[in-house]
Amino acid sequence: MKYKHSARDYCRPPEPMCLRAWVVLIALTILLVGCARAVPAWRLDDVEGHLPDLAFRLTSDAGDEVTEKAYAGDVVLLFFGYTHCPDVCPLTLARLHGGLEKLGRAGNQVHVLFVSVDPTRDTPQALHRYLSVFDSRITGLTGSPAAVESLAKRYRAAFSRETGTNASDYEVSHSSGIYVFDQKGKARLLATPTSSIDAIVHDVRILISEKG
Repeated sequence: MKYKHSARDYCRPPEPMCLRAWVVLIALTILLVGCARAVPAWRLDDVEGHLPDLAFRLTSDAGDEVTEKAYAGDVVLLFFGYTHCPDVCPLTLARLHGGLEKLGRAGNQVHVLFVSVDPTRDTPQALHRYLSVFDSRITGLTGSPAAVESLAKRYRAAFSRETGTNASDYEVSHSSGIYVFDQKGKARLLATPTSSIDAIVHDVRILISEKG
């Protein structure tokens, strides 16, 4: 004899165990949706987990030996260049100055580090004179050729000295990426020459808001 379902069968309240299972399932669904929405809408390249933490020991343009610990608590933008650079470096520095200005007071929580790939000519004094034209929040870093090369390799940056007419007349080809680290020194983002100032400012604001 076949059993016929009645309307009462479909309207019966769920069993306690079944009800708890549904509550757990709904809670997990809400949690997963919430986590998905929490992922920042980055405009720069997300490199989290693909590059090492910020770490170095170099000489600043003030003549002091510094490490990454000097900038802990700030969002750090790091890039490689040199003071005799004819185009990319001054353009990048000007863009970063514009970005710091757009950030307003929040820009005080950001530090830009300019690592020289030409330590022979870029003494701390030369770096200070050059960078002071752009922004006081930009710090120049230099060191021994071995120390600079080691840092460049750490972040997969490349540079090479071009042949000049004499020992003091030459150019240096170098990578132009801007590495962005959060307040804990974690590599988070990479800006390229095509990244707009607005994109950099947008993502830096998100990193600043993560503080605490």
